[in-house]
Amino acid sequence: MGEVTPDLALAVGTAAGRDARGDDDVFVVARDGRKTGPALAAAMTAGLEAAGMRVLRAGVLPTPALAYASQSRRGVQLTASHNPPEDNGIKLFVDGTEYDRERERTIEEFVDADPEYASWADWGEPEDIEVLPDYREAVVDYASDHGGPLDGLTVAVDCGNGVASLTTPQVLGELGAHVVTLNANVDGHFPGRPSKPTPETVTDLRSFVADGGAAFGIAHDGDADRIVVVDGDGDVVHEDTVLAILADHYTRSSDVADPVVVTTPNASARIDERVEAAGGRVERVRLGALHEGIADVRGNGGDVVFAAEPWKHVHVGFGGWIDGVTSAAVLGRLVADAGGLGALRDPVTERPYRKVSVDCPDHAKDAVMAQVETELPKAFEGAEVDTEYGVRLSFPDASWTLVRPSGTEPYVRVYAESDDVDELVEAVSDVVAAAVEDAV
Repeated sequence: MGEVTPDLALAVGTAAGRDARGDDDVFVVARDGRKTGPALAAAMTAGLEAAGMRVLRAGVLPTPALAYASQSRRGVQLTASHNPPEDNGIKLFVDGTEYDRERERTIEEFVDADPEYASWADWGEPEDIEVLPDYREAVVDYASDHGGPLDGLTVAVDCGNGVASLTTPQVLGELGAHVVTLNANVDGHFPGRPSKPTPETVTDLRSFVADGGAAFGIAHDGDADRIVVVDGDGDVVHEDTVLAILADHYTRSSDVADPVVVTTPNASARIDERVEAAGGRVERVRLGALHEGIADVRGNGGDVVFAAEPWKHVHVGFGGWIDGVTSAAVLGRLVADAGGLGALRDPVTERPYRKVSVDCPDHAKDAVMAQVETELPKAFEGAEVDTEYGVRLSFPDASWTLVRPSGTEPYVRVYAESDDVDELVEAVSDVVAAAVEDAV
């Protein structure tokens, strides 16, 4: 839809209201701490009201809290998640779940069309509501059914000047942890560190934990849908290992006959190993579409117990949204119950992992992927091939590789996990590079 401006927020609000008319007439509107948030939220509210919607203004919230508040109605979050402070964006929810591709296309069509306003007498009115106390209490209640009491366990939380400052320290404290915070004031300039938590940006947290300041550490992005975990040595735990730990727990604790974990094609085979050992199975869906994968499995009669892609987790027993705050709470309880993060990691086989990007013009991506789909299996005879979301090869020793085009940049991505990861990446990249050369 282009750059997010008040004009666009107004248009999206009007379009979202038009789409909801006759179905829902209540929207909860919230924002993260970015400086552009108040103006965009005001424009969004005006658009929704002009379309006849009743708007509940929830103020500054983490995205998971807005999703929680959107249950049985609709919601809008103004956030750019982990992006720099000058960026902003719009996330739409219905009944606790992000809009799927079909709903998003409908909104885009309405934005491009002439606006359709409600009759002046039917314009909506705003109301202020408070969400945080109920959300925090709900997370505490949910996490209390998982793992064991924190009983004074020291946890360091780097909120990155984002809206996790309003939730994660309070939730962990309520669960019994001794919480030490870093960058725990909401500031849309993100002065403490960049909003995206990476091994390079959370160095203060890593140093604090490594120096004995906490049993482990947690870092969030700007809107608290992502979580990064730091172990007692100050090292960032691989995101797929965190995913595998949670997937193992939810599979083992489930009482359904066929527990399913939904994840993405770039997720590690270590997840499959832990889920299968716990008596479940893994289904994969394209990146950014966990909610669609959950719906597909359920539509086929399956029982989803957990869904996740790297850094982002959906705790389906709590709700249908990505929730880094709930991840922090549940993981904290699991660490306490196991006697340390190391005990949770021990069963997880952590093979070397690499991701590289091969230059590829956007116009050549279709031709390149068609050739890769033919040539890559020839180069690795005997591998199990999956072409639903890119080209993914799985090997008998649980190593794997994935080739997929970037949706936003002129690259084809190569992912690989193997004890001989450098050799595997080189061989796969050679196949991709040859396809690019042929296509251009």
